[in-house]
Formats: sequence, C-alpha cells, structure tokens
Amino acid sequence: MEKKIRVLVAKPGLDGHDRGAKVVASAMRDAGFEVIYAGLRRTPEMIVETAVQEDVDVIALSILSGAHMTIFPRVLQLMRENNIADKLLTGGGIIPGQDMQQLMEMGTGRLFGPGSSTQDAIAYIREWIAVKKEA
Repeated sequence: MEKKIRVLVAKPGLDGHDRGAKVVASAMRDAGFEVIYAGLRRTPEMIVETAVQEDVDVIALSILSGAHMTIFPRVLQLMRENNIADKLLTGGGIIPGQDMQQLMEMGTGRLFGPGSSTQDAIAYIREWIAVKKEA
C-alpha cells in the first residue's frame, strides 16, 4: 500500500478565520491525504515544530491577515534550521500576485489565492510529491 501524503494545515498569526482552511483540509482528506489540522493562531515556530513531530510531507498555510511576507519567509527559515527544507511549503489566502511570485522565488511552492480550486491545490501537491519521489 502506498504511503499517504501527510499535510499539515495551519493558520499562522492573528487571523481568526479558519473556514477556508477547514474546507481545504476536508477536501484533502477526501482526496486520501492524511491531514493534521494545527488550528488557529499558530506561530511559525509552532508550525515547524508540529511538522517535524508529525513527519509531514507538506506544510500548507492559510493566511488572510496580510502577514504573508513575514510568515512564509520565517517558516522557510525554520524549515532550513530544522532540516526539513525538502518538504513542500505551500498555502493560500489573500496574497497579491506580485507577493506570490516573490515568495516562490524565496522557496515556497505554488500559492493559491481567493477562488482557487481545492482540486487544483490537491493536484499540485500530488505532482510535487511524484516529482520528488522520482528525484
């Protein structure tokens, strides 16, 4: 049996709206992923610590607060420090296209804005994992 893709879904910062993150987590579970939902108001340190403890393949952040240019780089830094930089950091929320591009240049995976399809995010994660396994 093939190992399930393990995804940590987290809401960093002070953003208190998690309906979208729960919808994404539910869709990922329905797609056969093993989802760990970290909950609201997680710090980057808490997120990476949970990712290490849970041995996840993917960290998916939902950010609506506008703090994406602070949080994603900090999570990337902590991933490097904790030797999990080979895992996928992705996510979505209210993130302008220019910021998405800049974050991807820093090392995040594809990011998803408002109105994105959960199926697109799931397909992207599956493709990323498949390519990583081939490498």
